[in-house]
Amino acid sequence: MKKFIAFTSILTLLIGCGKSSDRGELVGINGGKWHPEKPLGMALIPGGAFIMGKSDADLANVEDAPTKTVTVRSFYMDETEITNSEYRQFVEWVKDSTMRVRLAIMADMSGQTADPTAAKGKNSGSIGDFAFNDSDPEKMTAYDKYMYDNYYSVGTADDPYAGRKLNKKVKLIKDTKLYPDEYYAEVMDSMYLPIEESFNGLRTIDVNKLKFRYSWMDIQAAAKAKDGRRKDYIKTEEINVYPDTSVWIKDFAYSYNEPMHNDYFWHKAYGDYPVVGVKWTQAKAFCAWRTLYKNSHIKSKKKGQDLINSFRLPTEAEWEYSARGGLESATYPWGGPYTKNDRGCFLANFKPNRGDYAADEALYTVEAKSYEPNGYNLYNMAGNVSEWTDSSYDPNAYEYVSSMNPNVQDTSNKRKVLRGGSWKDVAYFLQVGTRDYEYADSARSYIGFRTVQDYMGVQTTGIGKKR
Repeated sequence: MKKFIAFTSILTLLIGCGKSSDRGELVGINGGKWHPEKPLGMALIPGGAFIMGKSDADLANVEDAPTKTVTVRSFYMDETEITNSEYRQFVEWVKDSTMRVRLAIMADMSGQTADPTAAKGKNSGSIGDFAFNDSDPEKMTAYDKYMYDNYYSVGTADDPYAGRKLNKKVKLIKDTKLYPDEYYAEVMDSMYLPIEESFNGLRTIDVNKLKFRYSWMDIQAAAKAKDGRRKDYIKTEEINVYPDTSVWIKDFAYSYNEPMHNDYFWHKAYGDYPVVGVKWTQAKAFCAWRTLYKNSHIKSKKKGQDLINSFRLPTEAEWEYSARGGLESATYPWGGPYTKNDRGCFLANFKPNRGDYAADEALYTVEAKSYEPNGYNLYNMAGNVSEWTDSSYDPNAYEYVSSMNPNVQDTSNKRKVLRGGSWKDVAYFLQVGTRDYEYADSARSYIGFRTVQDYMGVQTTGIGKKR
């Protein structure tokens, strides 16, 4: 203890004698200026107050959306629903990572290490090229070696390879004729469906192998708890990321929708159409991946730049505020009360007439950037696909939620709020005040999503002076 006190005294003396440019004044820590960067494909929604709830008579007599004045903070929102092409980027990343992890594990089990050329992105002709980057401890930095010795080499209880780094410089070999050895062939074969489950000479990736694992902290529970350690509130999720393409069959009995089941998600003809067949849990996983993907780029390419805050699903209030586009007490994103413009053209993709899905010139979904955007430059905030929100559905929510950034986030409530209506819905569900829900573990051919990101720094508001 005496040694510690003596050390502290010396440290205090050294700090006191050190040179400083602040002249002893309280100047704060100079962390540099924050320059907010608008994410690609997103619009800035300026925060403000609005009247949330049904603008017109509650014709359906649901009585779950009484009017309530609330205020939301500023945030960015995707201008369009997440498209098939954008979601495929997520799926392909997971597929690539899954293959590399399996190859690295096989190299580890077979005792093969990377050739020096593998570190430069060149394939030397063995599965060792895909070995973990820590396969040669002598070449690690002091920090990496410490982490390997104390954490990565033992892994975790449910993942013995947790934390170990992959060699992503070497390209995966897709052509079976060029497989470097039998170990590589065995791993790649394990990623596909068995031959007896294939037909027409095509081998298909086993989508059940495509799982994304991420962690998050239940801050709501942690803040309300009287005790407990931080780790008690960290949750780990492992989500199968591939959309359920069979929804095109299951959602419509006695109907021929096989072409949509077969082609809608993977074919480039539908690349700019909204992804569907995605569960609420998968949408949440996409948000976590999008955050990870951007921050990984910043850490590797933009040294010293601050990491971004998380992408997430919008709250119910944020979604409605955005859908209104700055219009107060409007029925639809374009105002209303009609679903046609002055030229007799429909303003959204929905089911206008009984049995006539194509009266609005669209049978199923349309491209995500279709029809005119609303006042915040957001497309298809009514119709096309219903959209997941982060909020749990409670018909009485408006009676008790806060008037500032209202949200109901109940992990035990599996009913999640849907907004906007879809291509198969009648006009009532397109109204900005209409609430609907679906269970978090359900996927539908008419449900998609878009993401948001909190705006950091100087607040902008829809009613005050913009700075």
